[in-house]
Amino acid sequence: MMMVELTSVPGAALPVAELAEQLRLARGFSDDGSQDGQLESCLRAALSGIEARIGKALFERRFVLTLMAWHGDTVHVLPLAPVGRIDSVKLITRAGAETPVDPARYRLQLDAHRPAVVATGSVLPAPGLGGTIEVEFTAGHAAEWTGIPADLRQAVLILAGEFWAQNMDAQTGIPFAVSVLLEPHRPVRLRGAGQ
Repeated sequence: MMMVELTSVPGAALPVAELAEQLRLARGFSDDGSQDGQLESCLRAALSGIEARIGKALFERRFVLTLMAWHGDTVHVLPLAPVGRIDSVKLITRAGAETPVDPARYRLQLDAHRPAVVATGSVLPAPGLGGTIEVEFTAGHAAEWTGIPADLRQAVLILAGEFWAQNMDAQTGIPFAVSVLLEPHRPVRLRGAGQ
């Protein structure tokens, strides 16, 4: 399995001014924007770290997931949430020939933590020997910063501020305040539920 981000978060969508205000950096008439690039880098690093920790995309963007096979004959859980739509499913032969799958053969099962591609018929379409499956989908809470849940926005700003100050202690890992804000968004892991 391999997942690739097809679209990235545009720089204009990042809360550079909000982070600068939180850090109390000098801004105004004399602001030449010289620190904006570094602030943007800190925000992107914070977004990436938080998304990896909770398994969710904060900003809405497109991804492609390449699989050798489905998890099951009728359901395949996607590795990222929240998923707003499945853009396409393709079967690709070993020689590289692509065949789009009719959208009537699958649907998106919405879930806050474990969205899935579900067969509408008896099984999900499978690739031939040595072939792959390519699922393009759109995931993320919102296209704009203000559409992201407030606790996740605050976590991003705190972590970006830590990166800005470069005082992250390798022994302690993620700041406690960020962990507290992320906890409600982490997927629940249940063991033995299927027994």
